[in-house]
Formats: sequence, C-alpha cells, structure tokens
Amino acid sequence: MTTKIEVVNINGIKFHFCHLPLFLPLALALRTSGETVKKRMKPTTQDLEKDSAQVSSALVRGLEILRSFTPHDLSLGNQELIDRTGLPKATVSRMTATLVNLGYLDYDEMLGRYRIGPATIALGYSGLSANVVVHIAMPLMRKLAEKTGVAVAMGLREQQEMVYIANARSENPVSLRLNVGSRLPIWKTAMGLSYYAGMEESQREALLERMLQCEPEHAERILRLTNHALDDYARDGFVVSCGDWYSYINAVGVPFRPTDGTQLVAITCGGITDIAPRGVCYGEIGPALKELAAELQERLLGNSREAP
Repeated sequence: MTTKIEVVNINGIKFHFCHLPLFLPLALALRTSGETVKKRMKPTTQDLEKDSAQVSSALVRGLEILRSFTPHDLSLGNQELIDRTGLPKATVSRMTATLVNLGYLDYDEMLGRYRIGPATIALGYSGLSANVVVHIAMPLMRKLAEKTGVAVAMGLREQQEMVYIANARSENPVSLRLNVGSRLPIWKTAMGLSYYAGMEESQREALLERMLQCEPEHAERILRLTNHALDDYARDGFVVSCGDWYSYINAVGVPFRPTDGTQLVAITCGGITDIAPRGVCYGEIGPALKELAAELQERLLGNSREAP
C-alpha cells in the first residue's frame, strides 16, 4: 500500500513523497540535533501529526541538498551546496553528514566533495522502472527520433522546471544531447510550454503567477510565450517553440495525460534549426508527435494494433 507524506507551507509549494519506506528514515534522521526518536508499536494519529511537523522542515532541507545536484555535476563541495540552497553552513554540514550516513550521498575525503549516493540512485531508478508510460513510450519515441532525425524526450514538472525522465536520439551526430535528469525552464521551452498548456486552468494560473514573481524582469516575455503556447495548442494540438530557449534550437511539444489519471507529462521533439526549421515543426514534426501521443494512449488502454 502506498503512503503519502505531504509537506506544506514551503514557499507555498506542496511536496508529495510516495516512497515512505525510503523517505521516512531520511526524515527522522534529519531532525534537529538533540532530539530522539521514540519507538512506538502503535502510534496514535496525534503522534503521527507531531512527528510530521517535527521532521518536515529538516526533510525539506535534506531534499534541497539532493536537488542541488544536476546531471552535469560529478561532485559538489560545501560552498557550492550553500550557494545553491541558500542554507547556512552549519545546516548544510549537518544535512550532508546525515545524507552520507544514510547512503544518499557519498563523500570523497581526498577532494572534500560530495557525490550522489547509491540510495538516491536506487530511488530514482525505482521510480523510472515503475513508470509504465515511459516503458511503453520508449519504442514509439525511438521510432520518431529515427524518422525525424531529431531528439524525442519526455519530462515531468518539478516546481518551475521540467525534468527529463526519458529520451531517444537519432543517429544524427548533431542531435540534442540532453540526458535523463536534465532540467529545462518551463516558460521558454517546448517541453515546459506544452506541459503548461495541458495543465488544469487553476494550476496553470498558479504556476504563471509563481513564474512572474520569481522572474519579474522577464514578465513580458513569459506572458507572450505562455499565451502563444495556449494559442498553438488550441489551434494545432501541439506547441512549437522556435529559438525561445536557444536561438539555434526549435522544438515541438505535446502534453500527455494517461486516461488512468496518472501524472501529466510532456513529450517533445526538437533539434537544431537546420534539421527542424519552423515549417517542418508545424507541418511534419507536430502532427507526427500528435500521432505518437494518440498511439501511446491506445497502447496504455491495450487497444493498439501493434505490439509495443
């Protein structure tokens, strides 16, 4: 049975964790120093609520440490973690020590730097391995990548970024080289904008407000690109982004929500402008991506004519 921990009132963001056996030991161990964990055979509701309140702040800090690592970081030092999280030095030192003890980080004593540990890797791969959508989508994504000569990817939203959870590349040597775990901004990428277009209206409005608050210097551009994405999606059923992220990259995205009600994802197809010019994005790649999404939905329902 899956149990959910919900952490609230962290800059207005809700965090949901569905791997209780892994995260609860982490949360308890990250309590402030001096506290002890009482063993209870049958904890009451009041006990559980008290525990949740006590561990939530430390849990979020520990997870912020882990979120600091990107696919491009072989290792990070204490100062880099302080800079990326904004946490005090003492807090970072305490959190990293606990994360090392739990196996979520590895510490290189010679370099004085931290790497993602085996427990974090195992947790990530467990999540991906259990994702039926990724498993069924990969053959379709590889087929489209070879057909178009560009990269095809799937991503999930994580706060104000999109995170790659699957990707397929063509044999084209100039195909985009982003990997699983890569992060992209929402408001200026096809992946983020198509996800935005597929959100429920209330959630979309909350996300837009958050993006405008965090990047007021880009407010005009954020509004222009998000409105354009909604127009694209309403008219064509897909979203095109030409040179919005990098001037030499064009991409197309579609939101995809499985009929079983599981999490919304975005599927994108893109590459350099020479391979994916604007006309090709609208005339060929976009319709092909819509077909992929339709076929994926059929396969998830068990109605496809082709074997996955």
